[in-house]
Amino acid sequence: MEAKTLSLPKLNQLKPTLESTALKLMEEAGELAQVIGKYRGLSGEMIHLDEETIVNEIAKELLDVAQTAVTMMFVMEEQFDINIDSLLNEHWQKMERKGYLLR
Repeated sequence: MEAKTLSLPKLNQLKPTLESTALKLMEEAGELAQVIGKYRGLSGEMIHLDEETIVNEIAKELLDVAQTAVTMMFVMEEQFDINIDSLLNEHWQKMERKGYLLR
């Protein structure tokens, strides 16, 4: 099994709530979809960029989605005393049960 470890920071000078972070997550996911549609010609626009540039732009938007999801996890830990480490372990076990992971 190959795993990629991704570490994203807790952002400073923000006071996110569960609701504001959920809305931000949806906004970022929408931007990801918009970029994919735009650069893949699904929106009717003809964008002439090389594949590497297109893939990099998509990856940048995906990282915005990931950062917001991580921020939401920090909110869950701080405001609701959720143990993300325990839930992450449960998530891995679920992926194994479904056959998506082989340890």
